[in-house]
Amino acid sequence: MLLALAGCGTLGVGPAPVPAPPTPAPLRPPRLGLALGGGAARGFAHIGVIQVLEREGIRPALVAGTSAGSLVAVLYASGMNGQQLEQAALEMEEVTITDWSLPLFNRGLLRGEALARMVNRMVQNRPLQELALPVGVLATDLGSGAGVLFRRGDSGLAVRASSAVPGVFTPVSIAGRDYVDGGLVAPVPVEQARAMGAERVLAVDISSALSEGYATDALRVLLRTFTIMGQSINRLALAGADTVVRPDLAGMGSADFGVRQQAIAAGRAAMEHMLPQLRQHLRPIAAA
Repeated sequence: MLLALAGCGTLGVGPAPVPAPPTPAPLRPPRLGLALGGGAARGFAHIGVIQVLEREGIRPALVAGTSAGSLVAVLYASGMNGQQLEQAALEMEEVTITDWSLPLFNRGLLRGEALARMVNRMVQNRPLQELALPVGVLATDLGSGAGVLFRRGDSGLAVRASSAVPGVFTPVSIAGRDYVDGGLVAPVPVEQARAMGAERVLAVDISSALSEGYATDALRVLLRTFTIMGQSINRLALAGADTVVRPDLAGMGSADFGVRQQAIAAGRAAMEHMLPQLRQHLRPIAAA
């Protein structure tokens, strides 16, 4: 009986069905984080970088800032576009953010309250968590020495804390803790942008280069030592970025508000130069 069955085609056994090819995973653009570094008046260069990104249709998913970078980050996160940022920069007077104090009592030459008021006015008194774009503001806890990324709370107060250069601005008290300039732990907040969820980080470095010539009096040697230490920290921070933009700000001092237009133009030129590399890093990735 078995032989008879084997010799006929009545069982209907054919070749095994070919499995359908797997469906390719859908692709999506990676989450881009914009990390804006500190550098006082040189921070106007961040505006030029943002203007080029807008022109190219590149919209960061989030932004983090240190010191001067925190000011631009918060204003950008509030919904201001590149042109509005430039207009605000051109209208900004140094006197509007300068409020002198008695260092003997306030531990700094400037209180920083005027800066906080200006920021809150420009963001319409919205706290960080209510801005249009996720934003992180990096400051340094003076007690523990740890970096603290503010993502909620008073926008102006956070920028004031992030910008509180020791010896220049009074440390900022928030919830019983004193905070100073975020650049002490990360001149460019690359790691912080990653922690916020960035899959690619575009970092903007506006730090000053170390000049060959220098004076040897005690104060200038001390300041130069701080610059050297800052550069070492900066190299470590920038190593984690995918694309680093370094505007050519030679000859532009960190306290010179008169160079704002040149700084903005330098930011545009540097971002345009780095566009090909940035586009490579923004190629679509598989959706989770």
